[in-house]
Amino acid sequence: MHISHVVVDGSNIATEARSLPSLAQLDEAVKAFIAENDVGNLTVIVDATFGHRIDESERAEFDQAIASAELVTPPAGAIGRGDAFVLQVANRVNAVILSNDSFQEFHGEYPWLFDEGRLMGGKPVPGVGWVFLRRTPVRGPASRRSTRDAKRKRDDTTPATEASEGRSARAGRSRAKASANAPKDKPSEPSEGRSGSRRKRRSGTSSNSPQPMINEAMPFLEFLGAHPVGSEIEATVAEYSSHGAYVTVDDVRCYAPLHALGDPAPQRARDVVTIGETRRFTVTQVDGTRRGIDVALVPGQETTRASSAVSDASTSRPQSSTRRSRRTPAKKTAYPSSEDSSAPNLFGGDGKLSVADTSGTAARDAAELLNVEEEQVAVKKATKKATKKAPARKAAKKATKKAVKKAPARKAAKKATKKAPARKTAAKKATKKAPARKTAARRR
Repeated sequence: MHISHVVVDGSNIATEARSLPSLAQLDEAVKAFIAENDVGNLTVIVDATFGHRIDESERAEFDQAIASAELVTPPAGAIGRGDAFVLQVANRVNAVILSNDSFQEFHGEYPWLFDEGRLMGGKPVPGVGWVFLRRTPVRGPASRRSTRDAKRKRDDTTPATEASEGRSARAGRSRAKASANAPKDKPSEPSEGRSGSRRKRRSGTSSNSPQPMINEAMPFLEFLGAHPVGSEIEATVAEYSSHGAYVTVDDVRCYAPLHALGDPAPQRARDVVTIGETRRFTVTQVDGTRRGIDVALVPGQETTRASSAVSDASTSRPQSSTRRSRRTPAKKTAYPSSEDSSAPNLFGGDGKLSVADTSGTAARDAAELLNVEEEQVAVKKATKKATKKAPARKAAKKATKKAVKKAPARKAAKKATKKAPARKTAAKKATKKAPARKTAARRR
């Protein structure tokens, strides 16, 4: 197949199925493509950082290729990196692009990428060699955003046609006649001013303002060359955000969302990381449109803050137990005194439990003291509850009193005993009357 001009995305082809680019792989792919196709002109473009990412053994050959114009790099600080340079060169000479990239962020600016035959890709197949075929760019969120922005920009800058100018002129004349015939107390000019201001506001809001870049071009490119996606970095936490945290590596600013700070994701970034500390992160995603970099915390580090919180709680609890132990000094005899030099010094000069030594024997003794005091408090609470819930003694006393009140038999018996002495009185009277008989006998 005859192709008049081919622009090769060298950085993409050299990194295919690899983590770092290879100059030997790029040279092999270019030779295989020329052998299969009748190519008139060939331009190979690589990123500005390509020479720093290849193996040291290939750098001398790379410098020679740059000097002989076999390889071309974009100017330093070029916006859009090498992709923008590749598309601009291909657009100028109407060339076919050899790349496995879809260039989603440029779909709105270069719609010809979807024309048949303008984009080709290639992959090395073990035992077969390089296989090339035509491609269609893959659409995604970046593609839709780029197409939408380009359409808005074209709508704002497209001049009015002659027909629209004629209609607007006729509408202006009709409005002028209506304003001349209108009564003086109801002028139509203010309404026209208001509608004109509304049109201005609409046109102002529809203008597409460029999005701010997160990082500068050169530090961003150098970072990508040294730390590709999947590599680990050491970054310093700079600030928190509503949905994550920002970290910095030299002059490059990266973003760590909440879902990348732990599994499950924490509710706040401050629960996992602290501003100013250095942690290990993994590069997960790169946004070329805004020069943004997303990172994730390396697993195993997200529990650091949780363990420190537990240690803080363990050091604060013995202080409260020490206050309770003052009210129950009898339990202190179970532990070594502070005067004993061989025993661990758990209490400071003021009698409070010292938390400086949280390891070894001192920590174990503090934990035992805390357990003893907690058991005492639990026993007291249980005793109070049992006393409140078991009023059997009071009920027994009440039952006894009621029984006494309802059984007046004893009082009746007492009354009976009080009435019994009447018999003795009758007997005494009888004995007193008996001597009368003796007196009568004597008289006889």
